Amino acid sequence: MSLLSSLSASDPAVGQWLAATGRSTAALQELVQRRPGCGLSRALVVLADSEALDDATLRSELLLAHRDATRAGAGAREQSLVYAIYLFTHRHYRATADHLIVHFAQFPADVFAGSMLSAFALAGPLDYREHGHTLAEQQYALAGAESWPWASWLAGARAEQGRPDDAWALAEHALALNPRSGPAVHARAHAEHEHGTGPACAAYIDTWLAADPHATQRRHLQWHAALQSIAAGDFADARRRADTELHHGDVGMRSATNWRLLLAGQAPARTADLDHIHRLLAEPGGWAEVFHTFQLALGLAVAADTDALQALARRAASDARPDYADVLAPVAQALAHITAGRAGPAVDLLAALGDRSERIGGVRVEREIIQDTLARALIDAGQPQRAAHLLHHRTTARRNHTYENLLLAPQDPTARPAGRRRVRPDGVMPAQPRVTAPNTNTA
Repeated sequence: MSLLSSLSASDPAVGQWLAATGRSTAALQELVQRRPGCGLSRALVVLADSEALDDATLRSELLLAHRDATRAGAGAREQSLVYAIYLFTHRHYRATADHLIVHFAQFPADVFAGSMLSAFALAGPLDYREHGHTLAEQQYALAGAESWPWASWLAGARAEQGRPDDAWALAEHALALNPRSGPAVHARAHAEHEHGTGPACAAYIDTWLAADPHATQRRHLQWHAALQSIAAGDFADARRRADTELHHGDVGMRSATNWRLLLAGQAPARTADLDHIHRLLAEPGGWAEVFHTFQLALGLAVAADTDALQALARRAASDARPDYADVLAPVAQALAHITAGRAGPAVDLLAALGDRSERIGGVRVEREIIQDTLARALIDAGQPQRAAHLLHHRTTARRNHTYENLLLAPQDPTARPAGRRRVRPDGVMPAQPRVTAPNTNTA
């Protein structure tokens, strides 16, 4: 029997990792000690901790994992998984997705491969994202209803498909099988966002985290709770969560929270450091993924850095990648217009995007901020009926929608920050570096 054949979700360490508990990294380290020479065990440690590893360590550890996986007796499945982890941690998401399709055909319902399903959403084209949802459904059927990992992942897929009731039911089923399933709680948070449960969602997240304060997804779940506090109009709680739970490096979540607060006419929480955002944009990782660059653009918008947003828009417009040129560029330019108090041009740019905004990446709740921005621009441009129509599905379907009501309320434009027209010392954004194999660990 190979080392991998006995390594399954029933192993306590693997279970901790799949559930993303606070002990997941330590449990995997213990697994490596218990199974010396198991390439998959070593690769799982890298997968779990890849964002904290420098490039040299990432490469050397995966080379060792590959060496162990190719030894006699390891098996084709372990070798395939180690290769998938190599692709995934080096952010070759489309190649990862292509490889996983072949892997699942050979090794159906493999939970180790299932942990990398996000590669389909990160691959770029929308058909990859849709294929990932289909795979989640197919593999759950093959795994059986008692597989809490697959139930959790399918719950996440259902939330992304705009089926919050199905997502909630699947998440609850997974949590009945394993109450500590972090992916299931995350999927439920997405479903609760669509329902606008407000304080109920925040209270549930607090209760769930109390049993495992160091859960891997703690910061992200607290971000979801902050959004539900905003939905219910408890802006002080949203700011508290952002300031106590999100650290300096959480530029994306911090900026997404603060931009929502500003759009609703509220004071922001502590903002991300503007010089830090500029540094991230100067690094290859800042332009390796369109959604990550979009999050940095939100950070510039929160800082009302109009000139930097215009520079980012120009750079994105000249990018050979369609998602940058066709989607990010007009979004960044619209943000620049808004920070400069020009609502009309922002409306024209954002309204023209239509469904193309989905190509900005991320998940539904993250992309929704583009719709929020358009609603605010429509109000500021004196087009309240169009804004109300845009948010009608949200104000009617969500239990708590104080946030949406504020988006639709006229505001004094001078109450929001004006553009700082801040530029880098050299006066321009840095030229785009060539990124042939992005492996930066920027969150």
